Amino acid sequence: MRLFRKLLRPRSTKRKHTLFTFSATLLAATMLAGAASGIPNLSFAAETHSVSADASIGMPKHLRLLTTQQYINTIQYFFGPDIKTDVKFAPLTRTDGVLMAGTSVAGVSDAQIETYQKVANIVSNQVVDPRRRDTLFPCKPASETAADNECAGKFLNRVIDYLYFVPPPKEHVEKLVAEAGAAANRLHDFYAGVQVILESVLLSPSVLLVAEKEEPDPKRPGHMRLDAYSQASRLSLFLWNAAPDPMLRAAAIRGDLFSEKSRTRIVDAMLKSPRLEIGVRAFFDDMFGLEEMEALSKDATIYPFFLGGVAADAREQTLRTVVDQLLTKNKDYRDVYTSRETFISPALGVLYGVQTAPGWLPYEFPHDAHRAGILTQVSFLALNSHATRSSATLRGKALRELILCQKVPPPPANVDFSAIENPDPKLKTARQRLDVHRQNPVCAGCHKITDPMGLALENFDGAGRYRLVEKGATIDPSGSLDGKIFTDVDGLGQAVHDSPALPTCLVRRAFSYATAGVLPVSSEPVLAQLNKKFAADSYRLRPLLKAITLSDAFSAVSETGPKPVSPEKAASILTPNKVASNP
Repeated sequence: MRLFRKLLRPRSTKRKHTLFTFSATLLAATMLAGAASGIPNLSFAAETHSVSADASIGMPKHLRLLTTQQYINTIQYFFGPDIKTDVKFAPLTRTDGVLMAGTSVAGVSDAQIETYQKVANIVSNQVVDPRRRDTLFPCKPASETAADNECAGKFLNRVIDYLYFVPPPKEHVEKLVAEAGAAANRLHDFYAGVQVILESVLLSPSVLLVAEKEEPDPKRPGHMRLDAYSQASRLSLFLWNAAPDPMLRAAAIRGDLFSEKSRTRIVDAMLKSPRLEIGVRAFFDDMFGLEEMEALSKDATIYPFFLGGVAADAREQTLRTVVDQLLTKNKDYRDVYTSRETFISPALGVLYGVQTAPGWLPYEFPHDAHRAGILTQVSFLALNSHATRSSATLRGKALRELILCQKVPPPPANVDFSAIENPDPKLKTARQRLDVHRQNPVCAGCHKITDPMGLALENFDGAGRYRLVEKGATIDPSGSLDGKIFTDVDGLGQAVHDSPALPTCLVRRAFSYATAGVLPVSSEPVLAQLNKKFAADSYRLRPLLKAITLSDAFSAVSETGPKPVSPEKAASILTPNKVASNP
């Protein structure tokens, strides 16, 4: 492999050619989608179309990037879970409340292309490693020191059939096989020759980009729909957070996704697959903004128990809770905010004051623990706090925006925060400090919308530990949510559970996540129908996912239309129970 590494060193002509080809192809794909916006920083936005008065089902098609986890899942599903990737793609922009919608307005820089190249090299090295090649290759070459186009063809055809979102022409694969043979003869190593081509395949826009395509809908003359491969990709990325598997690709080739009966059968099978858990985890991780836990830190002098592993475990606890409640136990989505059932690890046990054994164990908080629902879990409490103190306003803002889909605008310029940041020492509790801060009339109207919920969580410090007092003063956890008054955090959880905005927000987030873009105004009737179906199904998650994927709006494409609606405008128009608040 020494010769192969020499071939792929940074000054290698082969590597330069691979990067140039990727950049040029990506640029071409981007420009064809009508969204190129500069070099070297390329960006692309979703194509948007209007929907005629009778076509509320039409949705935009997109050109989007795979997320880091989608790429990893796709690679590991095919090559095996032991393949190490060690990759982190550029961060996405949270659009319409979810990062997934930002994949269609992402940017690709020179540095990002280098990242793609690095991970492609890492993965391809592992695939041809002697410890794996006998398992991953469907054949053995006649000689390991020379080309074997027949064996290389069998391997590359399998890889491309799985990794490419759209099957390429036969000539494309034949060319790659010939190039693998030429490289093998130059390097006197069959596997090194295959690795050169495998690396270029893993770098291909056909693997990294999902370019949705439309075609006329024969069932609705004058209207458009996603083609079979685009539908398969949208289904798999939504439900499994990975590229389509062979079953789904075969269904696309047969045209099964255009048959209501076959499509229902396929979706039912996907909803029963163990991979659904991965897709559900990815969705709620996105919806709750849990990716921010990766960079979360706390002042060690104030919160000595908030060690490095706590943030990761807190994130995992919330995801395990959601999967257990909504998939394993098939419970009402609203119960996620009141249930005392969860999971706990030793690192979290210290913060929760619970003795536990190594590993993850099911746990149910007693009624006197004042822990019910994910709002009282460390992930929500610590993430929506400062490094040195809690924040009723940040917690209330997160509840409004993440859980209820109600946009909270930034505070006005030149607001005096001294009452919060440098408070009178006589003001012991957050409630007292915020009362003084709200004496500013510019702030008062907004804070009364976020703070009453956040103050109900003040029994938890900035790391999520329970407390009764702050600086010697008893904490008052009473509050209200949209007119519903409560006396403690249990009452807050019940108020959130009963809020009409809670299930409608989940529907909105799930549909935006599924279609990976800002929802146009015309989607409001679709959301209304899905909300009605969600309620009829007792707010169970699987029926909601099924309703979304089987809806006409999931696969129909609008034809012509206005300029894109900005995330802010879309939020102001479509979010239920609109509010205006400052953090």
